[in-house]
Amino acid sequence: MRINKSRLRRDVKLGVKNLLLHKLRSLLTMLGLVFGVGSVIAMLAIGEGASEEALEQIRKLGSRNIIITAKVPEEEGRNAQNNVRMSIYGLLNEDYRRLAIIPTVVAAVPVKMFQKEASLGRRSQDLRVVGTTDKWFELVEREVVAGRVLTDKDIEDRTSAVVLSEHGARKLLATESAIGAVLRLGGQTYEVVGIVKSELSENASMQTPDQPTDAYIPISTAREHFGDIFSQRRNGANVREQVELHRIIVKVVDDKSVVATSEAIERVLAMFHKKQDYTISVPLALLRQAEATKRTFAIVLGSIAGISLLVGGIGIMNIMLATVTERTREIGIRRAIGARASQIVSQFLIETMVLSITGGLIGILVGVFIPWLVTYLADMPTIVTPVSIFLSLGISVSVGIVFGIYPAIRASRLDPIIALRHE
Repeated sequence: MRINKSRLRRDVKLGVKNLLLHKLRSLLTMLGLVFGVGSVIAMLAIGEGASEEALEQIRKLGSRNIIITAKVPEEEGRNAQNNVRMSIYGLLNEDYRRLAIIPTVVAAVPVKMFQKEASLGRRSQDLRVVGTTDKWFELVEREVVAGRVLTDKDIEDRTSAVVLSEHGARKLLATESAIGAVLRLGGQTYEVVGIVKSELSENASMQTPDQPTDAYIPISTAREHFGDIFSQRRNGANVREQVELHRIIVKVVDDKSVVATSEAIERVLAMFHKKQDYTISVPLALLRQAEATKRTFAIVLGSIAGISLLVGGIGIMNIMLATVTERTREIGIRRAIGARASQIVSQFLIETMVLSITGGLIGILVGVFIPWLVTYLADMPTIVTPVSIFLSLGISVSVGIVFGIYPAIRASRLDPIIALRHE
């Protein structure tokens, strides 16, 4: 079927002219589609931004990593309220050695953590001291801002080398030369050998392994300088705790082996720990769960916003039915001078298409502006995707066709004689 371009241009011009005869009515008719398209794009953008932020936090943990963290058993936590000395809990050096020989584990990192005051000249800052190995910087990949990271030689020689996070370095070394500076940590002196970036995370449930105020030292040095027994205040009581390792991070050979490896780790630890004094976090499982939640979230938000488009479509049908009634005599004249039913249908469909496309384009502008406004005012990340724009516009056009077809067919079926008699 060949399309007569000149006739199409004429019909479009006529459709636009008819709509401009009733500007306010046409505008009000389009509002349903404007808000529908705008809300679809805006809600999907907000949902996409929130989901992507959560997914990014999980990715920073490493999709092939498994994180085992020491925790206080519940019964010991209750004893702490009565100033009872805490017993030994948490991960052991033997646990690290056992987990490192699991066939699917390609790397393992032991971690000791302390909160210490760091001082450089007159400046001081509370830092989290992380005793670890050179493997930490392979499993928790962060950009090296200056200098170097810990090496295997630092671990073997128990050197007093320290690698600072960028945030902590800025607090302490604002006017000093960073590399080579002497830093005092908990009564011990260390030489700053490097600075790395740290990832900020405001989501406590997805806390990345590193923090903005980390100071990394060789784990062998940490054991020598700070030991395994330390005092801590918990539940209003000063308690002494003995923890050999606060965390073990293992890297699995591939994504397919992550779940099976986590189950193997659970079985190994259960054999040597009478109490549940550890937790196992699997970022890959969190990632897949978050991705599934993201899809569900998008479907729910899209469905809610789609209701606005449905309402807009009903508005178009209502107005076009009223237009058919108003233009009954015109339709009768056109039919009497030879216009075919298909031409009447196309004329009314063109008018509904002009309404839906114009409303959709304005809605796109509204849909792009709202996420920008949300980001600007609420500092909430939003992501407007091309898919949401084309999807919304496509739905808008489809709504115009679906809800405009009935009025168009009804107009084409009017009897010319009865139509000419219509007042």
